[in-house]
Amino acid sequence: MSSPVDSAGVEARRAAARRRGIGLVVICTALGAAGQILIKMGAERLVHPTLWTTFLGFFTIPPLFAGYSLYALMTVLFIFALKDGELSILYPIISLTYVWVAGLSFWFFHDTLNWAKLAGIVIIVTGVGVLGKDAHK
Repeated sequence: MSSPVDSAGVEARRAAARRRGIGLVVICTALGAAGQILIKMGAERLVHPTLWTTFLGFFTIPPLFAGYSLYALMTVLFIFALKDGELSILYPIISLTYVWVAGLSFWFFHDTLNWAKLAGIVIIVTGVGVLGKDAHK
């Protein structure tokens, strides 16, 4: 039979693991966004993209290699986050990657940020916030 102190300790460890999982997923969003920017930079170097030249580009175009390496790292970190986290909370946080990509695309590629994109960003951030608030119940 476990004591209330033991139960409190177990619950504290679970809560810490959930927070660690959320932190890892937030890092995943930044890695995913950086990877996407690097992949775009590398894709711009492909002169006549075909399946073969794109495959070779993974190894000969540093931004492509770096971008996909960040995706691989993101995937590994996401696995660690899922170990103790709740998928229905963690996976929607990944949508924050779009927020990062929109800002970085504006900065690096001078993409436009119109009202529709900004509204989408607000909706994404609000949705993740609502899910996060629900996670604390």
